[in-house]
Amino acid sequence: MSKVGVVGGGLMGAGIAEVCARAERDVIVVESDQPAADSARARLEKSLHRAAERGKIEDADAVLDRISVVTDLDALADRELVVEAIVEDEDAKTELFRRLDKVVESEDAILASNTSSIPIMKLSVVTSRPQHVLGIHFFNPVPVLSLVELVPSLTTSDETTERARAFIHDGLGKHAIDCQDRAGFVVNALLIPFILSAIRMMESGFATAEDIDQGLVRGAAHPQGPLALADLIGLDTTKAVAESLYEEFKEQLYAPPPLLARMVDAGLLGRKTGRGFYTYS
Repeated sequence: MSKVGVVGGGLMGAGIAEVCARAERDVIVVESDQPAADSARARLEKSLHRAAERGKIEDADAVLDRISVVTDLDALADRELVVEAIVEDEDAKTELFRRLDKVVESEDAILASNTSSIPIMKLSVVTSRPQHVLGIHFFNPVPVLSLVELVPSLTTSDETTERARAFIHDGLGKHAIDCQDRAGFVVNALLIPFILSAIRMMESGFATAEDIDQGLVRGAAHPQGPLALADLIGLDTTKAVAESLYEEFKEQLYAPPPLLARMVDAGLLGRKTGRGFYTYS
């Protein structure tokens, strides 16, 4: 699959576009409007030039030349793989998959979602090609982390799954793990209750954010604490994943704490807004 499309040029979408372009794929990124497209392009330029400075790639401009950022979804007509990386909202994603089903011309093209929690079956059934729909879930920062969750639904063909696996392993040099099509898949089904527990601990006044995080970093050898990680993920995304997990399993450990909901309502979403559990310059 040499022609890749990515819908959404935020942190995850830009990261997916970058690793595909670094693997010498022709990449088209689609954003909702021109200001968003300009931001996505700037995000890619910054990341690739930083990678070149660190010796990770030889020529940032050569990689950038393989990426087009546009605002017209019809530009994806000739793509062999399209990865959706928009907001973690089921209605938005299902509407996008309806549109992609009509836009992408090749019957063999794979339509993939980078969702971190929404069951793939809910996306595949709105298309006329459910056998070619699956989840390909990358982790942030995409150029750094090697893991990808591969999530076929009940209707995904074995051939589609193996083509996706070959692209991940051989094309991108990443490691795929197989996940059942259940909300949260493997990583978030374990990670989100851990983060929510840390938020409840802080909310109750049991310990400060700094002490909770330092406890896990210095006492359990975690690379960063759960609250700093929530800020990196985005508190809106953390809440959305928690709600998806709670909707599916109805277990209290998945219920978003009131503090998380209030912070999202206030626009305190973590690193991307400059303030979450910590303040960022």
